[in-house]
Amino acid sequence: MPITPHNILRHELIGLQARITASKNKKNIGIAGQVVDETYKTLVIEHGGRPRQLLKKLVTLELQLPDKRWVEVRGELLVGRPWERIKKKLRY
Repeated sequence: MPITPHNILRHELIGLQARITASKNKKNIGIAGQVVDETYKTLVIEHGGRPRQLLKKLVTLELQLPDKRWVEVRGELLVGRPWERIKKKLRY
C-alpha cells in the first residue's frame, strides 16, 4: 500500500525525509534530515551528519512522501510504538 497523506500515521517513518516546523523547544525548529530511528516517545533525525533525538509530543513536523509531497504531522499523534500505531483509532 503506497504512503499517502491519509495513511501516513500507519506507515514506517524510518527512511523518510523530515523537517521540524514547530516545537516547544525553539532550538529544534528547522532541524531537517532523514528519520533514522524511532522509539515509543522519540524520533531520531540525522541532521548535519549527526543524529538528533526529538520527543514526538513536543514537535510538529513535515514528512516527505515518496512522491515528493510534504505532509504536516503533529508529533503527539505519533507517540507509541510503530507497530502499535496500526491498531490505534486515530482522529485527524
